[in-house]
This record gives sequence, structure tokens and C-alpha cells, in this order.
Amino acid sequence: MQLLHQLYQVGGSLSGLTHTSVADPFDDCNVYVLQLQNELVLFDCGNGETLEQIFSQMSYWGLDAEKISTCFLTHPHWDHAGAGWLLQQKGISLVAHTHTADALASGDERCCGFLYHKAFHPCNVDLVVKDKQVIEIDGFQITAHHFPGHTRGCTAYEFELENRRIFVTGDIIGTLGYGYFGWDGSIDFDKKTYLETLQKFSRIEFDVMLPGHGLASFYSPKNRVEDSLNQALIEWR
Repeated sequence: MQLLHQLYQVGGSLSGLTHTSVADPFDDCNVYVLQLQNELVLFDCGNGETLEQIFSQMSYWGLDAEKISTCFLTHPHWDHAGAGWLLQQKGISLVAHTHTADALASGDERCCGFLYHKAFHPCNVDLVVKDKQVIEIDGFQITAHHFPGHTRGCTAYEFELENRRIFVTGDIIGTLGYGYFGWDGSIDFDKKTYLETLQKFSRIEFDVMLPGHGLASFYSPKNRVEDSLNQALIEWR
């Protein structure tokens, strides 16, 4: 579905856009496409079983999957990065934080295949990024924000479109609903670090949140971060 003139959501089981045989509403993450002048950019890529469904959604909106140049991965979980190796077979570059890159290369429990009774197919990241690094693609700038806690390498990606400051947040916010933070069962989950991330994120002013599951927020997305921080403080202190 089209979110803005150059921005689309083309995957996500909780949104009803993709589905697998796994009986879990969180088995496939939200996948977003940013349409640049000459290229397409993906944010996360789903679990791998739904890649053709994602391409079909793109085709409906007139987006040619052959023009995908890059996929930015928010973290290494199966539902977000399971299709990484398939994208690389198509010559698509993968971008991720160093800790996510390490997990993807090993395909170990940090990728959470076990949560879905699936094996994670390892893959190698083409560009490893760090906090506040700006990546330029087709004349367009995307900034990486290292927001660890849900996983050690969790990363949000920021860009500006139609005079809106947009954050693709993965599972940093909203895995279980509006007022919740990400799932805390990851092998490399860290409560103290996660609280620091939520505090840091709550100080940032922005206009649109594109979460890893569920609905996007186009109005007062900072409130959603503050609600998640409040919920985490209630549950974790």
C-alpha cells in the first residue's frame, strides 16, 4: 500500500500483506520500499518465504523489483532478515550495523529461527554501518541510528521525504501494539541498554514512524515512543 508519493509498505503479516504457514501474526515483518529517481530501496525484507508475495505487492504499485539496489536491515531476526540471502543472489546489497552483520553471517540463535521452527540461512552484509552514519544512494541520504536493546545491533533508519522526518524503527517500538516496546526474548536482549535507547529516542522530534509490525504513525509518533518508555519503566524497574 502507498504511504506517501515515493513510499510504500509491501509486506507484513500483521498488516495482512504477506503470510506463511507459521501460525503467528508476527511471522513476517513490515517491509517498506522507498522509490528514488533511478533505484528502489527496501527496509527489511521479510522471512524469505514471502519474497514473491512482496514482489507481487510491488508490481501492483508499478514498482519493478529489478530496480531494488539496496536493503537496509533493522536487526537479524528471521521475520526481518530471512530473505537476505535471496536478495544477495539477485545482486541486491545488504546494509546493517556491525552486530547485526555478525549475527547474519553466523545465522545462529541471535537470528531467532528457532522461534518459528525455521532454519536461518546465513548471509554476509555488504555495507556495515555505525551510529549516525549517513548513507547516500541515488542522491538520497539515509541516516543510521544504533538503538540497541531488543537486539544488540538494532538500528533505525532516518530520511526526509515531503518535508517529513521519517524513522523506520524495526522492532524498537510497537512489536506488541501501540504502547509497547519490542519483544524481550531475544538472545542478545538487554534491559538496561533498551531503556537507555527508549530515553534517547524519546528526545528526538520526528514526523512519521514506520514500525516493524502493525500500523505506521503519521501523527505525534513521539507520543508512541514515550508511551513505550513508560510501559518499559513500569514493567522493568
